[in-house]
Amino acid sequence: MGISFFQQLFLIIILPVLCIATVPAKSQCLEDQELLLFHFKNSLKFDSSLSTKLVLWNQTTDCCLWDGVTCDNAGYVIGLDLNNEFISGGIDRSSSLFSLQFLQSLNLSSNQFNSLQIPPGFSNLASLTHLNLSNSGFAGQIPIELSRLTRLVTLDLSTLYFPGVRSLLLQNPDLAMLVQNMTELTQLYLDGVNISARGYDWCQALSSLPNLGELSMSNCYLSGPIDSSFAKLRSLSVIRLDQNNLSAPVPQLIADFKNLTALRLASCNLNGVFPAKILELPALQTLDLSLNGLLNGSLPEFNHDRPLQTLVLSYTNFTGALPYSFGKLGMLSRLDLSRCNFSGPIPNSMANLTQLVYLDMSSNKFTGSIPSYWMSKNLTHIDLSLNALSGPLLSTHFEGLPDLVYIDLRFNTFNGSIPSSLFALPTLQKIQLSNNHFDGPLAGFSKASLSMLDTLDLSSNKLQGPIPKSFFDLKGLNVLLLSSNNLTGTIQLESLQSLGNLTTLDLSYNNLSIEISGSNSSLSSPLPQITALKLASCNLKIFPDLSNQSRMFMLDLSNNQIGG
Repeated sequence: MGISFFQQLFLIIILPVLCIATVPAKSQCLEDQELLLFHFKNSLKFDSSLSTKLVLWNQTTDCCLWDGVTCDNAGYVIGLDLNNEFISGGIDRSSSLFSLQFLQSLNLSSNQFNSLQIPPGFSNLASLTHLNLSNSGFAGQIPIELSRLTRLVTLDLSTLYFPGVRSLLLQNPDLAMLVQNMTELTQLYLDGVNISARGYDWCQALSSLPNLGELSMSNCYLSGPIDSSFAKLRSLSVIRLDQNNLSAPVPQLIADFKNLTALRLASCNLNGVFPAKILELPALQTLDLSLNGLLNGSLPEFNHDRPLQTLVLSYTNFTGALPYSFGKLGMLSRLDLSRCNFSGPIPNSMANLTQLVYLDMSSNKFTGSIPSYWMSKNLTHIDLSLNALSGPLLSTHFEGLPDLVYIDLRFNTFNGSIPSSLFALPTLQKIQLSNNHFDGPLAGFSKASLSMLDTLDLSSNKLQGPIPKSFFDLKGLNVLLLSSNNLTGTIQLESLQSLGNLTTLDLSYNNLSIEISGSNSSLSSPLPQITALKLASCNLKIFPDLSNQSRMFMLDLSNNQIGG
C-alpha cells in the first residue's frame, strides 16, 4: 500500500521541524551574567603572566565558553572554577561575585589571598552546593555568615600549615555554629583550621550532619576522647583526624561504620588497645595509625579477601607475628610496619602481594628468611633493615623488579653472596646492605645497569676479592661505603676522578692498597668535591693532594704508612 499525499507532506515538511525542536539549544551567556563576570575579573588582583583562565576572559566570546565558567541551559552562571589562578585580592563585600545568584559551585582553591579574612559576602550565594577555598591564603576567624549556606554539600576550607603564617580560626563562631544548618553536607574538609575544641564539643557539633560521608579535620587542635555522639555519623566513609592530641583509645564504635574506606589517625597520641574489628571492616582501603607510640595492638587473621590498599602502623606498639593470611590482602600497595614490635617469621604468603609498591618493615624483631618479591612487579621501595633476618639472598628474591628504587637490608644476618641480579636493576638509586654476613666476591655490572645509583653501602660484611672496575663507572654515585670487609687489590686514587658526583667515600679497614701515581701527592686532575673521605688502614704511603677540597668536613687517614 503506497504513502498518501498527506503522509508525504508530513515526512517532507512537518517531521524535520519536530526533529529540530527536540535538539537542545546551546546555552548562551546572559548579558547581565557576562557583565558581572567581567566586573569581577576587573576587580581582582591576579598575576596575568601566570593565569591560565582569567587572562583569557574576553567579552568578544560567549562567557559560557570562558575557561572556568559553567552555565545552565538558560545561560545563568552556575559554576566558577578559578583554582590556582594566582589571585591575591580584590574580593570584598561589594564584589560582583556575590551577585551571581545562581552559582552552585565555586572553587577558589590554591590562590594567594595573603592572610585576608574570608569575606562575609559569600553568604549571598544562597544556591551554593560546593564551596572550595582550600589553600587560598585566607586567615583569621571564619565568618558566621557562611552558616547561611544551608544547601552546601561540600565545604572545603582546609589549609596547609606553615610556621609563622596565620591560620584560619573557627572559635567564635565555633564549629557547632558554623555547621548547625548545613544538614545536606556530605563532605567537610577543615584541615589546618584552628578549632581548639574538646572531644565532646566537636563530636556533638558533627552529630547534626546525618549525611556526612567524608570528614577531614587533621591538625585542628582537637582534643579527645571521641564522644559517643560520633556514632550518629553512620554514613562516614572517610575519617581523617591526624595530628590532633586526642590522648585516648580508639573507640570501638568506629568498627560499626560499615561504609568506612579510610581511617587516618596518625600522630594523635592514641593509647590503649586498637580494636582489631576495625581491620575487618568490609570496605576499608586505608588505615594509618602511625606515630602513636602508646597504641597497642596486633593483626587479626584475614579470613576473606580485603580491599585494603594502605596499611601504615609505623612508630606504634603493635606486637605479635604476622598472620599467614596476610597474603590474602591482594590489593595492598603500601605497607609500613616500621618501628613496631612485630616478631617471628615473615610469612611466605607475602609473595602473593602482587600490587605492592612500598614495603617498610624495618626496626622490628622479624626472624628467618624473606619471601620472594619477584611477583610484586610494581615495587619501588623495600626496607627490611634492623631485624634479625637471616639466610641467603637468591636471584629470585628481587629479579624482575623494573621499578625498584630503594633497597635497605642493613643490620640483619643475611649470608652468602650478593646476587648479581640486584646489580642488574636499572632504576635502583640506593642499595644498603651493610652490617650483615655477606661473603664472596663482588659482582660487576654493565654500564647500562645502575646508571641511576646514588648510594651503595656494602660496609661491615665479609666480602672478598677486588673491587670491580665497573664500580668506578657509576657517574651518578654520591655515596660509596665499602669499609670493614676483606676486599683486596690496589686502587689508584685517580680512578675516583670519574665519579664526579661523589661526596662520601669509605674504603677503610680492608686489605686494600691505595696508590697515588707519581713521586708526590699531586694528581693530574683534582678529585670531586668530597665531604667525607675515610681511607683508614689502606696502606696509603703519600698524603693526597686535598687543596681543592672546599667542602670536606670529615677526613680519616689513620693507620696508614704516610711519612714526611
